[in-house]
Amino acid sequence: MPPILLAVDKTYPKGLMWFRRDLRLDDNAALHHALRACREVVCVFIFDRAILDSLPRADRRVEFIRESLVELAADLQSAGGGLVVKHAVAEDEIAPLARALGVQAVFANRDDDPAALARDAKVLGALANAGISFHTYKDQAIFERDEVLTQAGQPYSVFTPYKRAWLAKLDAFFLKPYPTRGHADALAPIPEAHRAEVPTLEDIGFEKTNLEALEIPTGTQGGAALFEDFFGRIERYDHARNYPALRGPSYLGVHLRFGTVSIRQLAGVAHQLSLQGDKGAATWLSELIWRDFYFQILAHHPRLTEGGESRSFRPEYDKIQWHHGKHADLLFDAWCQGQTGYPLIDAAMAQINQTGYMHNRLRMVVASFLCKDLGIDWRRGERYFAIHLNDFELSSNNGGWQWASSSGCDAQPYFRIFNPVTQSQRFDPDGKFIRRYLPELAKLPDAAIHAPWLAKPVELEAAGVVLGKTYPKPIVDHAEAREKTLQRYAVVRQPSVARA
Repeated sequence: MPPILLAVDKTYPKGLMWFRRDLRLDDNAALHHALRACREVVCVFIFDRAILDSLPRADRRVEFIRESLVELAADLQSAGGGLVVKHAVAEDEIAPLARALGVQAVFANRDDDPAALARDAKVLGALANAGISFHTYKDQAIFERDEVLTQAGQPYSVFTPYKRAWLAKLDAFFLKPYPTRGHADALAPIPEAHRAEVPTLEDIGFEKTNLEALEIPTGTQGGAALFEDFFGRIERYDHARNYPALRGPSYLGVHLRFGTVSIRQLAGVAHQLSLQGDKGAATWLSELIWRDFYFQILAHHPRLTEGGESRSFRPEYDKIQWHHGKHADLLFDAWCQGQTGYPLIDAAMAQINQTGYMHNRLRMVVASFLCKDLGIDWRRGERYFAIHLNDFELSSNNGGWQWASSSGCDAQPYFRIFNPVTQSQRFDPDGKFIRRYLPELAKLPDAAIHAPWLAKPVELEAAGVVLGKTYPKPIVDHAEAREKTLQRYAVVRQPSVARA
């Protein structure tokens, strides 16, 4: 059901808006409801130590959040309010802060990650004990939880029928923005006891990264600039998105992750253009729908990531015997460091290691290579991406890795195994992407750069490439690995039950 708007009459004298992964003033569902329901609204963000303490000290995501908070705090201040920023364990901090501020209700946008749900359940209990209400709202998805179901009332587990139902349900109501500026007079200045600048990275135990050098824009202004740039080339997206050397993607993933853009705005523009026959916009809208699809998969199947340990959507795939031991560790390390001897794989891993971003097609190719060429458990790759991706999203990351390993709800067949050489030849034909991240191969001819071990000795010599020294030899033979993978997956060859 769509959210029920609160009455215009102020329900509470004072409320607390808890920002989490929605770092924007405009079109923010929880903030909208807080401003309408309360005579005064104090805003807070918590650098949650339950999340941050396990991260590397140099983490681009933390720096992205910090820089975005500086902009958000300024926006709130210019609108008459401000932002309290704490560094604490959120589930322990919210209720005491709410009591100290004298609020009657706390407002937040929902997060369906299992850890976030557990946190919110504890916060709800602590607030209830203090006689304080806790209201949460949908903001990060167009449709969440039970909003798109089969005719039998069950969640979808196959994307195509989910997409059809998603599009059939979509109308102007679900794309309508939540106005906040018109109610901004309810924003309250920060009480003196809680007034402070947004802490520096050093204040919370982190270090600066290369985020600025990479020119990754932060905050709502950065998100708006990226979207404006993408809007000018969105009609080419259906083609350009496949070529990592081209500026094809929107690069809005990290902004969607932390809510510095509104999903309603993005989906609304994409939907309108798709109705006008824009194939690029229609393809991009499908990607946004995939995001909702994975959200609802995890919401209905929390077992997939419960306890911090991922499990296959199809339990029979947990029977697969993956490589373990020292040799497997060496293979995994080679994959992580971009030293597999397959240029497209190594360039993709260099990209994520250097920038925290990886092109979407390459995510599929490197994931397939880890699982189906190296025989390494997909969960190891999932964890690596979780640490390194700026736009890491638990549900999409889990769904993507299960898609690549064929263990997911709507995954590629187990016998579909990407050939890293042909993928390279097809989607980076002139080797531009490879040369960008593997300069040691830059002087190889286009025809040789995809598989240097097949190059003529004179080509290698002219390019200054010495296999095994300046660039590694392939750590596996793809054809042999493919046969071993088909044998490894024999335990799941039995026909599976059809799913809705």
